[in-house]
Amino acid sequence: MTEVYRRMLSDEDEDTPAKCRQRRRRRIEMRRHAAVSASGALRSLGPTEDPAESSDCGREGKRLHVLEAGDLLVTNSMHSSSGEEESMARKSRAELNNGPVYGTMSISGRSREMEDAISVRTELCRPDINRRRPVHFFAVYDGHGGPHVAALCREKMHVFVEEELMRVGCTRESERGRDGSSQEAAAAGEEEREKRWRSSMKRSFERMDAVATNTCACGSVGHHCGCHSMEVALGGSTAVVVLLTPEHIVVANCGDSRAVLYRGGKAIPLSFDHKPDRPDELARIEAAGGRVIFVNGARVEGILAMSRAIGDKYLKPVVSSEPEITFTKRQPEDECLILASDGLWDVLSSDLACEVAHECLKEGNNSVFNAGRSNQKDDGTEALYPSRSVLAAALLTRLALGRKSLDNISVIVVDLQKS
Repeated sequence: MTEVYRRMLSDEDEDTPAKCRQRRRRRIEMRRHAAVSASGALRSLGPTEDPAESSDCGREGKRLHVLEAGDLLVTNSMHSSSGEEESMARKSRAELNNGPVYGTMSISGRSREMEDAISVRTELCRPDINRRRPVHFFAVYDGHGGPHVAALCREKMHVFVEEELMRVGCTRESERGRDGSSQEAAAAGEEEREKRWRSSMKRSFERMDAVATNTCACGSVGHHCGCHSMEVALGGSTAVVVLLTPEHIVVANCGDSRAVLYRGGKAIPLSFDHKPDRPDELARIEAAGGRVIFVNGARVEGILAMSRAIGDKYLKPVVSSEPEITFTKRQPEDECLILASDGLWDVLSSDLACEVAHECLKEGNNSVFNAGRSNQKDDGTEALYPSRSVLAAALLTRLALGRKSLDNISVIVVDLQKS
């Protein structure tokens, strides 16, 4: 793995000296930004930080902040995406140590425009449906036709999910089971609870789609901004949303971004890509009066390379915003969870991505971890990658670039063994 990483670092295509200088400046800038992130980040970016020395964010204060360095983006959970200061609430070391350990990386890659967005909200809420225990939110959005729909999803989706979850009552009545044995009652209660999770996620996506299809690329709501009507109709985004609880992993997917679980040495898909030529999706499209035309791959009406998405008003109802939802019970052998846009999955298989992340997260594999650390300290900068999960996300991104991915690449790696 060390050699693979070193080859990727040195994998450059006959670049000019000017390009080499530009890349070197980006690496220096990345180290500086990483030093800022490492000095103030919570344990969500790694298990080695001392929470007592950092500014700890409360539930409402945990917002994703993106620091841009060239074409690389490093995430830091300290401020809101709008750049406004959020109120800080102190937390005990025990509470922080129970939070999820994750790393993220999002880059424009070889694409001219950045249309991806990622969102992480640790301890989003403590709803009755989860017995007042924390729910952690992770999401990857891959925009098309412009970045505005993915940006809207980053700002709004977690709000809708939180509101819908907090609106759901507990299922104690079902769990008591007025008829039948206690075991049957527990099974009935679990089934009812899963149904409520699914309903909440479905309503969240419906609300998000309604906002996306009514918001112009300029940010104005409705048709009162003076832009052409097609500015509202154009643009959309995939959405793969993961809710992590102490017992379950709930995944809602719409589009071709993907979530994969690495369990006991095997990659288990938690979402399934919505491609127009998928047999059930093809049947749904044709039943809605649409067509799948093969133009550089299967496309809805020869335009869109996915069959479900948020937005894309001009292709409704053929392109649906209804998510497919999986409900997976966590097990002790669960190692890590990977969410990524198709910029990664187009060039990496789920199995390979999980193996790379596994090697990065292994405690005994210090050679891989040290290969990703900066041995030089410019102006007092710290290590470029403050944790193994951040290194895993960065290494997967590098590997996709080395395999000539032409799209934006966004990756979230959650270490389930430490979460």
